[in-house]
Amino acid sequence: MPPKAKFTRAQLQAAALALVDKDGLAALSMRTLAATLGTGPMTLYNYVRDRGDLDALVVEAVMAEVKLPRDSGEWQRDARAIVEATWRTVRRHPNVIPLVLTRRTLHETTLDWAETLLRALARGGRSGVDLLVAFRTVSGFVMGFAQAQLSDPLVANEEHQDVARAQALPADRFPRLIEIAGASAKLGADKEFRAGLDIVMAGLVR
Repeated sequence: MPPKAKFTRAQLQAAALALVDKDGLAALSMRTLAATLGTGPMTLYNYVRDRGDLDALVVEAVMAEVKLPRDSGEWQRDARAIVEATWRTVRRHPNVIPLVLTRRTLHETTLDWAETLLRALARGGRSGVDLLVAFRTVSGFVMGFAQAQLSDPLVANEEHQDVARAQALPADRFPRLIEIAGASAKLGADKEFRAGLDIVMAGLVR
């Protein structure tokens, strides 16, 4: 009989995510995760093979937090609900967004998320290539938009310091950058996201 596992995968996910939330992606390693769990690095090799598996743990932990809605039968409503739930979740974990964008994992949490979004989009009459393109567009929008809002110097942060610097640019050279920096400060992250989502959904409907 094999020895009983010391940790569950959920425990590994939670510990890895807490570490990245606190100290960033560079802080995640077999050694640091083992220390967080109170064990030795070699113990972790019973659960993960390499850094790629560590990254996957973090992605899975974030996607597990997304509260997926039940199918309502109305594809636009469902797609919006999935996208907004995803956006709210990834914004809580800004250090993880680059991994969510690039790290592929076949864990059930990410598969469930993808399948739920695909079902919603398919109810709009899409299949095959059309379904693929719609899925890539919507998922790319939510992840990319979250990252842009959290890293773009033209997006208002809590103290509006970055926006103030953007508005101090030479007006004769960068009038439109100054314009959208001011608009960002007035609009706010939530309204800006939903306005962008309106554009994406209008394109899908058309």
